[in-house]
Amino acid sequence: MAETIFSKIIRREIPADIVFEDEQCLAFRDINPQAPTHILVIPKENLEGLQAAEPRHEQLLGHLLLIAAQLAQQEGITATGYRCAINAGAEGGQTVYHLHLHLLGGRQLDWPPG
Repeated sequence: MAETIFSKIIRREIPADIVFEDEQCLAFRDINPQAPTHILVIPKENLEGLQAAEPRHEQLLGHLLLIAAQLAQQEGITATGYRCAINAGAEGGQTVYHLHLHLLGGRQLDWPPG
């Protein structure tokens, strides 16, 4: 996998507003937020995107979702609602090729999102 800005954030070469970290993932506030709460949850493992996930990633993918739910609770957006989004590939809107989950909330979110 190519070097990405997220790899550099994991290694602390680029600063980020980190809100959570464990042995499997890191979560930080998006620098270009699309909602009052916009947090990115990324695996520490180099994984290009959801399109590159394999059965061995099952536990990791579930972990990312559970952390997003925990962060939604921490941010106080659970009662009003929130969205978790994963962009996969160019036409899916992926611009950084390191798997990342967007946690968005704090305002009414439109549908369809695109």
